[in-house]
Order: sequence, then C-alpha cells, then structure tokens
Amino acid sequence: MNEENITRMEAADELHEECGVFGMYDFDGGDVASTIYYGLFALQHRGQESCGIAVSETNGPKGKVTSYKGMGLVNEVFAQENLETLRGDIGVGHVRYSTAGASTRENAQPLVLNYVKGTLALAHNGNLINATELRKDLEYTGAIFQTTIDSEVIAYHIARERLKSKTVEEAVGRACRKIKGAYSLVVMSPRKLIGARDPYGFKPLCIGKRDNAYILASETCALDTIGAEYVRDVLPGETVTITPENGIVSDLSRALPKEQEARCIFEYIYFARPDSHMDGVSVYASRIKAGRFLAMDSPVDADLVVGVPESGNAAALGYSLQSGIPYGTAFVKNSYVGRTFIKPKQSSRESSVRVKLNVLKEAVDGKRIIMIDDSIVRGTTSDRIVKMLRDAGATEVHVRISSPPFLWPCYFGTDIPEREQLIAYNRTIEDIRDIIGADSLGYLGIERLGEMVDGLPICKGCFNGEYPMKPPTEDIRGDYER
Repeated sequence: MNEENITRMEAADELHEECGVFGMYDFDGGDVASTIYYGLFALQHRGQESCGIAVSETNGPKGKVTSYKGMGLVNEVFAQENLETLRGDIGVGHVRYSTAGASTRENAQPLVLNYVKGTLALAHNGNLINATELRKDLEYTGAIFQTTIDSEVIAYHIARERLKSKTVEEAVGRACRKIKGAYSLVVMSPRKLIGARDPYGFKPLCIGKRDNAYILASETCALDTIGAEYVRDVLPGETVTITPENGIVSDLSRALPKEQEARCIFEYIYFARPDSHMDGVSVYASRIKAGRFLAMDSPVDADLVVGVPESGNAAALGYSLQSGIPYGTAFVKNSYVGRTFIKPKQSSRESSVRVKLNVLKEAVDGKRIIMIDDSIVRGTTSDRIVKMLRDAGATEVHVRISSPPFLWPCYFGTDIPEREQLIAYNRTIEDIRDIIGADSLGYLGIERLGEMVDGLPICKGCFNGEYPMKPPTEDIRGDYER
C-alpha cells in the first residue's frame, strides 16, 4: 500500500463529529450574528468542513433572510466585514461534517428556503434513514433540489406541510412525523425560532437564555462560551417554539415512552466536549467512569496511564484514579491540525498521525505504558501510535479502549463504515492486539454503557446490531473515504 493510501486510511480511522447547530432570538432586537459566530466556534469540534449563519430582522421586511456560508473552519469562513452584513435579531448557524451528501459549498448549512408562505432557514444535525424515498417522492411531484443532503428533504417537507397548517410549528411537527432517523433541528421563520428533536433523542439539543434572548444549541459548552445560562434540554420527540409573546411553548405529541429512547452513546464517549452536559449527564464524568470501569474490568500492572488526546484523556484519568497508577502526558497534539489539513503526498515521508501527535520521550522511556483511547475503527491509526510509544522507549504498551468493539455500521449520523472495514469484524481481541502491536488489549464491556450515563436509554447498534428502529435496506450514509 502506498503512502498516500495509508494516510487516507489514517484519516478515516477516527470517528467524525457529525454537525453542530445553534439558534438565537433576541427579544430586545439586538443583532445576533456575532453571538452565533462564537456559539459555532464553541461547537467547531462537531464539524470542520463547512459552516454558515442565516439571520433575519423580525421588525424588518417580512421574510428577508441574509446568509453567509463557506467551506472551512468558522474563523476561516467569517471575517468582521461579512459578519457586519448579517443584520438581524433572529438567526441560525451550523458547522458541518458530512455524514450524507458530498463535502461541497452547496451542501453547507443553514439552508434558506423561499416558498409561497414566506421563508425558512434550517440547520440540521443527524442522518435520516428514509431520506432517499422521501426525496424521490418530492422529485416526482416537481421538486428541484439544490443540494445532495437530507436536510433539504426536511426543509421541503416543512414548506409543504406549512401550506395545510395553521402555524409553522405545526408544519415542523407534521414534517417530523414523516422523517425517520436521527435529527436535531433549529428552524428560523420570520417571527419564530423552533427547535425539534427526534423521538429517540439520538442527537442532543439544549435551550439557553441570556438577558432577554433565547438560544438553542447542540451542546451546553456553546451556552457557556457566550455567557448564557442553561435552561433545559429539548426532550426527545419535543418541538419547542420560541417567541416574545409566549416564551417557550412545548409540544410533546411525538414523544415515545422513555424506555424506547436511544441516545447516541458516542456523544458521551467521543463527540461532545468534556465541559458539556447532555440530558443531565456530565460528559466529563461519564468518561471518568469509563476509565474507572476499564481499570476494574481490565487491570494490568504498569508505570504510567496516558490518554490519546483529546477524548482519551478523561478516561485515562479515570483509569489512574481507580488503579492508583500515575496519570501522565505522553502525547503532544498539534492544536492547529483540523480535518482540512493537506495530507502527505505519496512522495512524502510524513505520516498524518505524526503530523497530529508526537510522543514525549522523557515521559515514556523505560516505562510500562497503559494507553487509553476512545475507539478503534479500522486499526490503521492505533498500530502507528503504539509503534510511536515503543520507538520512544516504552518497554510495554497496554491498550485500553473506552468503548466496546465496533461490529456494525451506524445509520444515524456517525460514520462507522460497513462491517468488512471494521477491525473487530470476524476477529478476536487477541487478533486485534496482534495487529496493533500491543502487549495487551481491553475494551469497555457493553454492559457498562448504561452505568456510564446514569441509566439513560442509549443506542448500542454499532456494538450489537440491535438498532432502535429498522435500518435502511440500502446504505445511505455517504462516502467516508475522503
């Protein structure tokens, strides 16, 4: 395999952070674009391919929406001059990693739709499993699509339902009954900010308040960044409508019995920032628990516990606290490497792993190391990190993973590939240990996942093949080899 193919596989051997959504309505009429910018900046870890902001003035010409979006990071796409053109007291923002639909500017969000009842701007996090059939139905009745993303299918259905609904929130609710899969939505109409979450609660969405403004965001860390107070989470299956006249109005008619809910466990293991809380559970605390469970269930005698940055660090601390083995730093991460960095060419000797991480030789030389990581997808990165520790003088490398082995693909917004590409498929743990070159290997037990999130109902489909809803017959997840 040539160097270019290796680096492409290295990049693919990590989970990607789906998308982040953010919405704001300032009842006092202040401009919201700069605050949305900082909210998206806090959610940058959830998507690094593209971003956008759309705003409107509720007291201005009805239905006029100003938007700006582009490819790249938030601070690359937005500058002071284009933020200043975004005048409005209500708006939505989005950061994207493509789980379905190509990585192009046309597919950047928010989507702005002009239709007979006015305008809509929509930001979506998640993945629909019936998007293909819904799209075909719309196309056969004359719809012309500008993008290849399932978010546009949602926007079209909201617009169509609006024609036979008394209110836009009723239209959002009716559209949500047609779509199946994972979604958290933030919708801006000319006078309302609406949030909606799928009945299973796959994707997070919370409500915040700052002075006389309300905020919807994927994670509470975005509320902290802009100085807003956390109000509550949008509940699975809930639609919330925010207006100056009525504040927050809730509709729970789509809710399922609590035992049927199925939050994505990888929000807690990997996706979310550790300083976020989701559905009442601290992400940091859940990772500490995962590390403690690993120490209880997969103990090993060693000199130092280290985490693979960033999501492995808290689990490594948990392992250290439980085992009594010292916690240390073994890796220096290049903070300026995002998803967009140029991969080394075939003629180059640089490894994309080494571009992102380097080992502190003084920390590991002559020591037995326990290395904690959040997951192993294909294994093409893990073996290189283990080798880097050995090259730096580690006498033993024991790998512990703060999730169970991946055995099935995900159809709900996490880019876990088909089974044949998963290192755990048709292999024993000893086989995997041998492939990555570790002295020992241990995974978090699947029975520990519920304890990790204080008993919240979760989706375990990528570990046991038992999905909360029937998966699609065709693979609609897009191309992850980029």
